Amino acid sequence: MIVTLLQTDIYWKDAGKNIGAVERLLEKAPKSDLYVLPEMWNTGFVMQPQDVAESEDGAALTWMRRKAQELNAAFCGSIAFDNGELTIDNGQLTVENGQRKDYRNRLFFVYPDGSYVHYDKHHLFRYGGEDQWYTRGNKRVVVNYKGWRLLLLVCYDLRYPKWARYDDDYDAIVLVANWPLARQNAWDILPRARAIENQCYFIGCNRVGTDDRCTYIGRSCILDFKGFDVAVAKTEQEEIITAELSLAEQKRFNKKFGGLEKEERDR
Repeated sequence: MIVTLLQTDIYWKDAGKNIGAVERLLEKAPKSDLYVLPEMWNTGFVMQPQDVAESEDGAALTWMRRKAQELNAAFCGSIAFDNGELTIDNGQLTVENGQRKDYRNRLFFVYPDGSYVHYDKHHLFRYGGEDQWYTRGNKRVVVNYKGWRLLLLVCYDLRYPKWARYDDDYDAIVLVANWPLARQNAWDILPRARAIENQCYFIGCNRVGTDDRCTYIGRSCILDFKGFDVAVAKTEQEEIITAELSLAEQKRFNKKFGGLEKEERDR
């Protein structure tokens, strides 16, 4: 499988400009089976989503579906999603017209035929107030694509190894992020930890640039099942990172080296 990460500089709350920026990167990108975008690639990491959150017929998902069909490839990226009226009580505070709104940081995986599945970010970034605006998801999602099993994660999920724990159910982790320079050390270390401990490929797409809170320097990466670099960003600017991954090599390593026994995983 050929994977391309689109490490973008995100225009704040401007979906049109961000779609245009990704289009320009795609013009220079090699033909791939999977294109991965950062977290909230169309708006930036917005904590007051009422003005920018989209539904399924919004511009971002519509564009992802169209490009997937045009390029005969899968697309993966998260957006601020308007899931309608809140039907569960998780302490979420957003109220509009007397209704409590259900916003999600929703990661869409769009297949080449335009169909899609989604994963709602489970570990919301409380330090930044994400839990005050978004409802967390409670379902771990693994998608099947071209013979691969891909575990979908979003940004802060990276800090929680139990949520990403391999259970004979996936071959690679796909994580999208807005991971800032202030916590760059964790980004440099944790992807390798997740790859090594789960003996899987790690595919992590981060953004660059600045928003009203943070600076981001990217360092998007594709790591192998031993934690070694397959392809990593070489600059702190917008960049295209591409690599071809071998499922056969990953399975050979797992068979030879061996994974954790189930009773050990359950401890």
